[in-house]
Amino acid sequence: MRTGRPRLSIAEALSRVLGGDAPIEFSAYDGSRSGPPEASVRVELRSPRALSYLVGSPGGLGLGRAYVAGELDVHGDIYEGLRALATTGIGNLTWQGRLEVLRALDPRALRPVAPPPEEVRRSFLGVGPRHTPMRDGRVISHHYDVSNRFYRWVLGPSMAYTCAVYPRKEATLEEAQEEKFDLVCRKLGLERGQRLLDVGCGWGGMVMHAAEHYGVKALGVTLSREQAAYAQEEIRRRGLQGLAEVRHSDYRAVHEDGFDAVSSIGLTEHIGKAQLGAYARHLHARLRPGGRLLNHCIMRPTTKGPSVVKRGFINRYVFPDGELEGLGTVVGALQDHGLEVRHEEGLREHYALTLRDWGRNLDEHWDDAVAEIGEGKARVWRVYMAGSRLGFERGSIELHQVLCVKADRGDARFALRPDFERPRP
Repeated sequence: MRTGRPRLSIAEALSRVLGGDAPIEFSAYDGSRSGPPEASVRVELRSPRALSYLVGSPGGLGLGRAYVAGELDVHGDIYEGLRALATTGIGNLTWQGRLEVLRALDPRALRPVAPPPEEVRRSFLGVGPRHTPMRDGRVISHHYDVSNRFYRWVLGPSMAYTCAVYPRKEATLEEAQEEKFDLVCRKLGLERGQRLLDVGCGWGGMVMHAAEHYGVKALGVTLSREQAAYAQEEIRRRGLQGLAEVRHSDYRAVHEDGFDAVSSIGLTEHIGKAQLGAYARHLHARLRPGGRLLNHCIMRPTTKGPSVVKRGFINRYVFPDGELEGLGTVVGALQDHGLEVRHEEGLREHYALTLRDWGRNLDEHWDDAVAEIGEGKARVWRVYMAGSRLGFERGSIELHQVLCVKADRGDARFALRPDFERPRP
């Protein structure tokens, strides 16, 4: 007669792994169910592979792997599901606890499971340190050279893949992205005839907005070939060739100087802590005396702890080599290299709203997105945006705009009080 601990049902195992009573219904391939049947979100485990991912990987990585692989599904709003799970201590089970769960389960759940193919392998990144031009090029291509059609479905007509600024709660995504670009222009004090450099320019939204509405001569650079091609065609379509230019290039390859302003919107996350000084020094050299820099980027809420969560879902699936620094670290690097900080603004809640709208766009175009880029990649995007929205709402990640000036022997050429909140004439 067999003795020992009784085998757990999948529902009991989920209760152990998730560490609490989430208002979610769970169903599994063994027919077991748990949780309130009237719940608006149901998590379905389709195979023992899902359990291997959940129990064998730390934190949210296992959940992400199981979802991307299609071994786990979420019926209902995935954001609501993640928000409910975030209160239960998911991923906090000790390794001893994980082992106990695995031993009590179907032996098939003990077999090692390879990550889904959407996970970035170290061999793809190559050898050597992070943030060399060649490695950065591979990382940027991995994330941005997916499909311009897909990005248009998710981002909307603005093709702006950075935090929008909502002038009012009921504003549309397009209105908020327009306000973001215009706020940056106002903070930079742009005037007709000036020169702007936009580093990490994406699909050229900032470049075209500054050229069209402020009459500046704007140069943008991006490491993404797809982004550059899209921006170049859009510049031609709008008839802005005389004012706007986008190059497929590393920002470090720009050696022109004398720019009146530099905008860096969403690039610093790809720079890395060790390169922040060189980044600030390079941009300082591009500016004329009295020129301004606007640095807009995602940050950690503290300067403590690692910049990279190597075994985190974002690093493995979304932004390989991405590094988030604390506000003090970024400000320190800018100040240390001659860029005097004149204004700082936190926009954390605005990014949560932006991700909400991107997530809705993806859901509305889900079938098209799956057909365009494959279900695995589409699932990466769905869970990444829902999880990031939750992170901004809960304060585990932040978004800051830092405005600097390259003072001319103490002359910052700056108004005594900020005047950029007034609307554009």
